[in-house]
Amino acid sequence: MAELRRKDLSGNVVHVTRAATLPSAIMPAIRRTWTRWRTSDGTRCCSTPGATRAQHLAVSTLNKAWHPAWAAAGRPDLRWHDLRHTGAVFAAQAGATLAELMARLGHSTHKAALRYQHAAADRDARIAEALSAMVEAGSPRRDGL
Repeated sequence: MAELRRKDLSGNVVHVTRAATLPSAIMPAIRRTWTRWRTSDGTRCCSTPGATRAQHLAVSTLNKAWHPAWAAAGRPDLRWHDLRHTGAVFAAQAGATLAELMARLGHSTHKAALRYQHAAADRDARIAEALSAMVEAGSPRRDGL
């Protein structure tokens, strides 16, 4: 789902040409979800747990689960697209280069990828500390040169 694009749709056919690489830490949750939300023959994800055939997942069905989750998190203001922003920021903070972010987000321009970058409040202090550690580790001189 994360990698589908409009061009992947041709009539009633979906052409899957990409894959999304996900953090291993979330794979158990994805596997649990797949187990619960698959057709009875186990081949496809479906809109109703244990359905005999896959059906289109209506946005209203999805919202029945997500809106309470957002409210429980104290963030009823979140939009679906905010998840993409969060993932892009976390990838950047994990060390992804701009080119890697562009590939991960499927962007062809730097401008589009940069739209998803936001400074985290504590990052500036952590960057300054890391720079300081680099200077101290690499330069025994104390005269500033």
